[in-house]
Order: sequence, then structure tokens, then C-alpha cells
Amino acid sequence: MDIQAAITAAWNKIGGLIDGAIVMLPNIVLAIVVFIIFFFAARWLKVIVKRLTRRHRQARNLGMVLGRLAQGAVILLGLFVALSIIVPTFRAGDLVQLLGISGVAIGFAFRDILQNFLSGILILLTEPFKIEDQIVFKDFEGTVENIETRATTIRTYDGRRIVIPNSELFTNSVTVNTAFDARRIEYDVGIGYGDDVNQAKQLMLEAIYSVDDVLRDPAADVLVLELAESSVNIRARWWIKPPRRIDDLNSRDKVISALKQKLYVENGIDLPYPTRQILFHDQTEETDGDRTRQREGWPAGNKEVPKPRSISGSLKRIAQIQASKNGNSSNQNLSVDDGK
Repeated sequence: MDIQAAITAAWNKIGGLIDGAIVMLPNIVLAIVVFIIFFFAARWLKVIVKRLTRRHRQARNLGMVLGRLAQGAVILLGLFVALSIIVPTFRAGDLVQLLGISGVAIGFAFRDILQNFLSGILILLTEPFKIEDQIVFKDFEGTVENIETRATTIRTYDGRRIVIPNSELFTNSVTVNTAFDARRIEYDVGIGYGDDVNQAKQLMLEAIYSVDDVLRDPAADVLVLELAESSVNIRARWWIKPPRRIDDLNSRDKVISALKQKLYVENGIDLPYPTRQILFHDQTEETDGDRTRQREGWPAGNKEVPKPRSISGSLKRIAQIQASKNGNSSNQNLSVDDGK
């Protein structure tokens, strides 16, 4: 009897739930329809905001931010309305209170997501770089494809996609190669120590300006950089516009080819290779020990610089000295034998 009563009670409860669901079914359908309307209205509002700011480059990122925020706000409003239709006693304040109670736990659980979201909003507002800019971030370099609220995607020059969290971009250094209209390029050229530096600089300027891609304003220049071990290094600097990667590579190809042709082919400027000089010192000169007169690395002062001596001559001199010593020793031995 108890089992039958329990079954009856359970069936009555299930029936009550089914009856309640049937009663609420129109409200559920209406809530779903209302939420779908709000969802498409949010997407439409986002598109409208982006279209209004598309023509203005300075406001393009701001329009993207406002569009996404408007979309999120409309979807959240639609969710509140749908819940109010399903549960008439539901109030938005209840949800806000619930979110306030669990806000600390949500903050810890979604700390990285919120950090990337806020960083994305700040990047879109401050615009340190824009879509289609070419940037360098750590070991990655490419063209910015999209700036989302969570991450930024760049397309590398070899056809790969890199997804970088916005918090990384916002808190680290980023090089924007296309931030300005023009870009300066540098290349070091080595000439021999026996070549005329002024002539080489003039020839280098002529070679640089023979390339059409090089700007006349700002002007190109060539500067002596250093006196290296085997060459005099001169740095060539020129400007190009636009400053994109492909323009950089094309101008380097043309300018370096023109420099080689003008310097080394047409005018015979020396292209030095690394060389090393080795001085052999046999320590047999009369000036050995006198640092004021030694040649290898020591100044001679006002005194006469000793002439260099060949290794073969030094070996002959050593042999003569040794033979002389051997001769004296033989004579001494003979004198001792005669005395006996």
C-alpha cells in the first residue's frame, strides 16, 4: 500500500510538472522568439555602427569597439526580457545581485579572459597599430589581419597565421613598421684601406640615387662607420615610400646591386677580405730587450729603426755562431791533449 501511494504521488508530481510545462510553453516559445529578435537586432546594430565609421580611418577602431559593445548590451537586454517572459517574478536586480555575490569567483576564474578583453578594448581605442599595419612582436612579424577583444591575428610573410593574446601586445613592446609614410634603410659597405674614402662616398651616393625607389626628400647619406680589421666600413642610408616589407626588399635588392656595380666593377674599389699579418721574430737582433728600438709593436722614438732580418739569414747567423762555438771547443780540447 505504501509503494502504491508513493507511485501515485510521484505520478501526480510528474503530471503537475507536465501541466506546468504545457502552461508555460507559450511563454517559452515567446521568450525564444524575443531573444532571437534581440540577437539579430544586435548584429544589425553592430553592422550599422561599423558602416558609419568605415569611411573615417581614425574612427574605424572606435566604431569596432562601439559596435561590439552595443551588440553585447542588446543581447544581454534580450536575455533579461526572455527570462522575464518565462519567469514573471524574475527581476534584473536579482541577477545583478547574484552576479555581485559570485563576482570574486568569476574574476579569478576568468582573469586571463577579462585581461585580454580589457587589453583588446584599450588597443582598439588607443590604436598603437591598426588593421593592415605590419608589426614585429618578439619573434613574429607580419600584417595585422584582425583585432578582436580577446586576441590579435597577424599574417606572416610566408603565409602563416599567428594568434597573439591582447594582454601580451598591450604590456610588451611592439614595432610598427608602417606607422609612418616613409622608412629608412641601412646597409654597410666595406672598402680597402688604400682606397679614397671621399671618392667611394660620392660613388655610393650616385649608385643610391640611380634607383627610382629611393626618395630624394629625405635625402640619402653615407657615413664612415668604423675602421675595421681589414676594411673601412661605410654605412649607406636611404628612405623609401611606402614602408612595407616588400618595398624594403625590392629597394635593398636594387641599391645593393647598384653599389656593387658602381664601386667594384666600374671603378675598381677594393672589396677587402679578412686578412691577418703574422710577424716572426727570432730574438737574435742586437736591439732585443730595448723596447725603444724594437719593431714589433713598440715605438722606435727618435732613434734609428732596425732593419728587418729574414728568417733564412737569421738561421745562417745562428749556424755560424754555433760553428764558431764548436770550433773554439775543439781547439780547447786539443790544447788539453797536448798538455798531457
